[in-house]
Amino acid sequence: MSTPNAVGRPTPITAATVRQRPTAMPVHKYTPYEAVEIPDRTWPDRRVTKAPRWLSTDLRDGNQALIDPMSPARKRAMFDLLVKMGYKEIEVGFPASGETDFAFVRSIIEEGAIPDDVTISVLTQAREELIERTVESLRGAARATVHLYNATAPTFRRVVFRGSKEQIRQIAVDGTRLVMEYADKILGDETVFGYQYSPEIFTDTELDFALEVCESVMDVWQPEEGREIILNLPATVERSTPSTHADRFEWMSRNLSRREFVCLSVHPHNDRGTAVAAAELALMAGADRIEGCLFGQGERTGNVDLVTLGMNLFSQGVDPMIDFSQIDEVRRTAEYCNQMEVHPRHPYVGDLVYTSFSGSHQDAIKKGFDAMEADAAARGKTVDEIEWAVPYLPIDPKDVGRSYEAVIRVNSQSGKGGVAYVLKNDHKLDLPRRMQIEFSKIIQAKTDAEGGEVTPKEIWAIFEDEYLPTPENNWGRIVLRSAQTSTSSDGTDTLTVEAVVDGAETVLTGTGNGPISAFFDALASVGVDARLLDYTEHTMSEGASAQAASYIECAIDGKVLWGIGIDANTTRASLKAVVSAVNRAAR
Repeated sequence: MSTPNAVGRPTPITAATVRQRPTAMPVHKYTPYEAVEIPDRTWPDRRVTKAPRWLSTDLRDGNQALIDPMSPARKRAMFDLLVKMGYKEIEVGFPASGETDFAFVRSIIEEGAIPDDVTISVLTQAREELIERTVESLRGAARATVHLYNATAPTFRRVVFRGSKEQIRQIAVDGTRLVMEYADKILGDETVFGYQYSPEIFTDTELDFALEVCESVMDVWQPEEGREIILNLPATVERSTPSTHADRFEWMSRNLSRREFVCLSVHPHNDRGTAVAAAELALMAGADRIEGCLFGQGERTGNVDLVTLGMNLFSQGVDPMIDFSQIDEVRRTAEYCNQMEVHPRHPYVGDLVYTSFSGSHQDAIKKGFDAMEADAAARGKTVDEIEWAVPYLPIDPKDVGRSYEAVIRVNSQSGKGGVAYVLKNDHKLDLPRRMQIEFSKIIQAKTDAEGGEVTPKEIWAIFEDEYLPTPENNWGRIVLRSAQTSTSSDGTDTLTVEAVVDGAETVLTGTGNGPISAFFDALASVGVDARLLDYTEHTMSEGASAQAASYIECAIDGKVLWGIGIDANTTRASLKAVVSAVNRAAR
């Protein structure tokens, strides 16, 4: 397709990408990540239908990444939180790294803080003195796992250790044997003991070599029925797309011997910002277990976020087996322990994640809530008993302990839906659509003039000032005192109203085919030219003392305006609505 330019020649319409230009950034320094050849890969067709085994490493990988590592009190608060949430595998430290971690492990064992169904895990490098100290920290534990690791990637073999593949493999083998020896010597039969091995930097390790090392470790441990081994394949640094990561997991899962006795564990970091996706796809590719931290705490860009992973399952109808029902309590404790705030946009827990400012979003949310209520009523159920289906809200905020108060917040981008939602949710006023438009323009004028957000309290104050004169601020030409109606034999209504008109006590009388029509007739005697355009009402609550809200759209002296009246008596509410509209016209 082309269009003529100023001199009549066709000008091609090109895509935006064509106009992009190369940068001076040193892209030559980096090479593409190696793909995995699996023509018959199966993971893309799989679905995650149950929760994996979870391990929290907040007290180890998370803690070591803090500017101010946790004090003993903060560590204990984190441990107690993880137990309360339902985590059954918790990595509690690196006890051979120093007295602080060692003392913490001893404290939770000696104080009986570990429930019988919780397994603690401790990390160690493959040096004998470190392994002995690590196992010693577990003395008296009912259930414990020693997690041994050594780096296997080419860069580490060449630069850090200056060792051959065989030397690196032997480190893992010797370390495994030492763990077994010290566990037997120190722990004996008192502890249900488990073993975990990680080829660190798995993401940069050749797959065949990673497999060789894992097989050699298994040859020592001898996994069998009732004696599993945890093989953890860490993305110590995230280096590839989640799909390639999944390919690596499927390759390992296919090629490991004794697979039925292996718990294949994934440990993603978030260097490329895709740790959650990498973990989820690894599950599809055969992983059994995920290691991570609450809210993605951890080295550099963090470990994978256990909260997002768990809530993603929840949002798909899969029980995460972890309790997130009081997510703000979880956040507050994590912020205290880590001394780091959770971002307001953080999935599922940030201050703004259930909040919409956009007018179109707010309108859709309001309609979604209304549709849910109608659907539930039609099915004879409560809203909580039917499928969640509200636009822009992937889950019901109430399910994680949030209220609906902050779902819609109003600023200059908001429209009628947001304002209407606040009034309905906070004040039980279900404004007719055209009245929503009218009032939203009033709010829009304020936000355009002053900028920033308008709080629900401010919205109500503006609404009262615009539509509902109060005894403290009783503006307007007319103040309704009382009203009485009578109906003649021909169906004509006569309305007698005691009112204050322009500051003077007055009695007005009018007739019509209903109280509203009769009131318009009465108002004509004081110079008000009004006619009814639309009328609607609803109860604001249930019970004998319930109040009604009446909404009236009127044409008054050439202006089209809405009024609202609230009263326990529906007739009086409708008359108040007329007064509201008339007074607004005279303002």
